[in-house]
Amino acid sequence: MSDAEGLSPLVVERLVVKNFRNLERVELEPGPRFNVLSGDNAQGKTNLLEALYVGLTSKSFRVSRPRDLIRQGAEASSVRVVLRDGPMAREQRIGLTSRGRVAYLDETRVRALAEYAVRSPVVLFHPGSLVLSTGGGMERRKLLDRLAMYGSPVSFVDLRGYTRALRMRQRVLESRGPLARDLEGWEELVVRHGLALVGWRLDALEHLAGEAVRAFGRVAPSRASLELGYERTTPGDMATYRAELVQRREADIRRGGASVGPHRDDMRVVLDGGAGRLMASQGQHRAVVLALKLGELAVLARSRRVWPLLLLDDVSSELDAARTEALFAHLRDERGQVFLTTTRRELIELPADLSVRVYFRVVSGGIERD
Repeated sequence: MSDAEGLSPLVVERLVVKNFRNLERVELEPGPRFNVLSGDNAQGKTNLLEALYVGLTSKSFRVSRPRDLIRQGAEASSVRVVLRDGPMAREQRIGLTSRGRVAYLDETRVRALAEYAVRSPVVLFHPGSLVLSTGGGMERRKLLDRLAMYGSPVSFVDLRGYTRALRMRQRVLESRGPLARDLEGWEELVVRHGLALVGWRLDALEHLAGEAVRAFGRVAPSRASLELGYERTTPGDMATYRAELVQRREADIRRGGASVGPHRDDMRVVLDGGAGRLMASQGQHRAVVLALKLGELAVLARSRRVWPLLLLDDVSSELDAARTEALFAHLRDERGQVFLTTTRRELIELPADLSVRVYFRVVSGGIERD
């Protein structure tokens, strides 16, 4: 990625975790390149990676309720991340209670968590990531929305506005029927925000597709070809969209939701001319997901002008040997900071230079440099 050459990486210099899952208190000073968290299963490796992700984004990639992250017997949990962002040092801190989350950028409390979530670009690969290729459209839509939000945070206004208007339209339909007077107003908001949201997604897809296709060429198990496209149920203009919503009011009452719109669109994955979700082998599914993640990494680097953090949870078991080798061959050419977990350290092929790799051992919620 030539236009990203010379970018400085975003680097975690210190991580402090308190009462997070099985981690009572952990302080970590990682290295600037590869950080390997090794240990047996159920010791806390993924918990530590999850804590870092929560500290950077305010959200978990495993559960939705903050109280599920708090260590048993504790009333609250916290994660503090000290970062080097180019020439600047800064801090992100998240507090978790049974009532919710409180986020701080340096010492300033953040009211809008969406602002907090995009401050530090981070890409995550974990066992659930395979649904990007094998599952329904929800995770693929989330990927496009995330890229759009990093590229232009104002896109979140349209995502939030669309979601609320869609919910209110359905509530009115079900409570007062298809002739309710305020339906027109909610449908106007659905149309306005919905078309804007599709525009943001198409822009994100344009940037992602080229990077993902190039990455697929390096990690695919064969000479398979990859194409990405956008499958839309959303009508292409405001008048048609309004008319569709009016026409489908009765049907949407019966089905419990709107039958057209960005919430039902999808990112199309095409392998050798066929539907990837239905035709791909397991190796191809893994290669597709890996290509999407490497594409995401490249797009975020370009849009934020900094190399994102990369978090890899149990990558050696989720990818076969060929894909793991291709991944680390690619990462050795990059400059970003990487955190990865594994039960088998010997499977991780890192540069021989000890100055770019640091090993940590995780045992029973404690961590020490190995």
